[in-house]
Amino acid sequence: MQKTYYKNKIDLKSITYKTEELLEIVNNRYKITIQVANRAKRRKYEDIDIIDDPLNKPIIKAIIEIVDEITEPEILEE
Repeated sequence: MQKTYYKNKIDLKSITYKTEELLEIVNNRYKITIQVANRAKRRKYEDIDIIDDPLNKPIIKAIIEIVDEITEPEILEE
């Protein structure tokens, strides 16, 4: 049972790295913080099941999505 926990565990170092990357890219930390919070709140209300899963927190998903949108805009164009 313990092995599956580690297998599904989110790499917190990569989340921290992505968060710092996001804060370095943007000019206004306040605006990006509000954007991340609003996206996480929207995701929380759109998908109720996500609250029960500790590995898929809405705030983590929001950070990853926003960093990917900013750093890799060609993904969105396809």
